[in-house]
Amino acid sequence: MFRISQYMQEIMTPQALGPKRTPPAPVVIWNLIRRCNLTCKHCYSISADKDFPGELSTDEIFTVMDDLQRFRVPVLILSGGEPLLRPDIFEIAKHAKAMGFYLGLSSNGTLIDATNIERIAQCDFNYVGISLDGIEATHDRFRRMKGAFAASLRGIRLCRDLGLKIGVRFTMTQDNAHDLPKLLKLVEDEGIDRFYFSHLNYAGRGNKNRQDDAQHRLTRWAMDLLFDTCWDYQQRALNKEFTTGNNDADGVYFLLWAQKNFPEKAELVRAKLAQWGGNSSGVNVANIDNLGNVHPDTMWWHHTLGNVRQRPFSEIWMDTSDPLLAGLKQHPRSVSGRCGQCLHFDICNGNTRVRAQQLTGDPWAEDPGCYLDDDEIGIAPGGQRLTVTPYIKIRKL
Repeated sequence: MFRISQYMQEIMTPQALGPKRTPPAPVVIWNLIRRCNLTCKHCYSISADKDFPGELSTDEIFTVMDDLQRFRVPVLILSGGEPLLRPDIFEIAKHAKAMGFYLGLSSNGTLIDATNIERIAQCDFNYVGISLDGIEATHDRFRRMKGAFAASLRGIRLCRDLGLKIGVRFTMTQDNAHDLPKLLKLVEDEGIDRFYFSHLNYAGRGNKNRQDDAQHRLTRWAMDLLFDTCWDYQQRALNKEFTTGNNDADGVYFLLWAQKNFPEKAELVRAKLAQWGGNSSGVNVANIDNLGNVHPDTMWWHHTLGNVRQRPFSEIWMDTSDPLLAGLKQHPRSVSGRCGQCLHFDICNGNTRVRAQQLTGDPWAEDPGCYLDDDEIGIAPGGQRLTVTPYIKIRKL
């Protein structure tokens, strides 16, 4: 995850580079249930409104939590499907908070209403994230349910009014990008605390005609809009968090933005970005699915590292006999193609390896989702790596 607001703050009030903080254990995103009342087009868990057999019981979840606590996992994100469909969700949430976890709830928001908002508030979630795919017509079409937008917005407002930290998550595609400006205005108008922009983890189109690729150009337009909006908020002292996920090239693109707009601060920005280090799947981010299978992150459901019913999560996570996990934990990672040649590899860490694996079968190939041009990452027309970072003019869509 790339925290735009954090680096905007570094530009506004620069702080000297301090020691790198290494989390003691990964953030765990836990898909407690696969059932969902919606059937969204881009669902990575392929959920449906039916019960899925074999899911972890309440007692099994508590046993896993004990191991996670001993392993010093700092954050639990309770997700689904739709986690509010679990009858024991409030029991699970209160237990997790009592154990000292920073606790998030990842919901589609449609089931948050007057009948359960008090119970949600009593769980004392540190953060509630609700997905919106655009404004009403677009969102309802993506969610395949008329009235889904109105229901989710109701849930957002109920959480906000009871003082819960609330955020909107948006996954951009070519079919909903037109709603991004309106969605950013909604975030401001509704007093929403956080906006999370998720890149669609698509397979990509490779390197041919990269500069003219519609998806890549659209991505650049969206990032420019996010940077400009976030900077405007900084100048107006609006305390909102902007973050992105599923494309760690965002850190490099931000550096290019800083070089263009604040060249005198670009060196410090680059040092801070390198300290962040980019993609951390398999290192600082983990996933447990509804059956107890452990994955490097939520986009790796097709690759299982082990199951918490057979072995504790702490053992599975440290077992590098799995080649994928070993490669993800390797620092620096060994990757090929453009990623291997990139001058800014230390910033993005080769991006999300799942796209390369899905397209080529090789998780260590170049990431087809990188939207940066060769000259921007220090590769000359003949394929040779440059030794200096070029000055880049940020293009608009």
